[in-house]
Amino acid sequence: MHHTIPLFPLSHGLFPDGMLPLQIFEVRYLDLIKRCHQQQLPFGVAWIKEGSEVQVPGQVPSLHQVGCMAHIREFEQVQPNFYRVLCQGGLRFELHDVQPGPYGVWQGSVSYVPQDPEVELPATHQTHADRLGKVIASAQKQGVIDKLPIFAPYHLDQCGWLANRYAEAIPVSALNKQQLLSELDPLKRLEQVNQLMQDL
Repeated sequence: MHHTIPLFPLSHGLFPDGMLPLQIFEVRYLDLIKRCHQQQLPFGVAWIKEGSEVQVPGQVPSLHQVGCMAHIREFEQVQPNFYRVLCQGGLRFELHDVQPGPYGVWQGSVSYVPQDPEVELPATHQTHADRLGKVIASAQKQGVIDKLPIFAPYHLDQCGWLANRYAEAIPVSALNKQQLLSELDPLKRLEQVNQLMQDL
């Protein structure tokens, strides 16, 4: 089943349960974000393959096939035409078609990808959980947990959640990250993250 959603194309994407701070000042997105906040609706973050985040007349952005829904968790109107929002990643989606919509906001025809199944962390990857766990514990101890770009709860024993947090953080190409986002098997995604980290 296909759904039509508003799209927010970005050069860096979003993973399920991930944290995305945005500064909104483009006219086309001010209306979208305000509406999504008031109606508690998510919007789709699509990764740009070719093109610009800022609208170019006559140009249709080339977008990667898999994106992620964004739910607004914090909303601050700094000035009449400037918002700061903090979003959390929701379901992934497959993008089938892109059409222009109201106010210049692109509309995507999408089908949703199911949430990751719960796959327990194998002992071979426990070091990744331990490393992230130490970072979280240290931030809690220092009273700066709100500065850590990770939402609670912390599912350190789940392959999908752990793979997504590392996928957000590692310095690899957008194409690598898109491949990780597209991987449906949480353990395989974690193994791919592990390989990418070894190659760094």
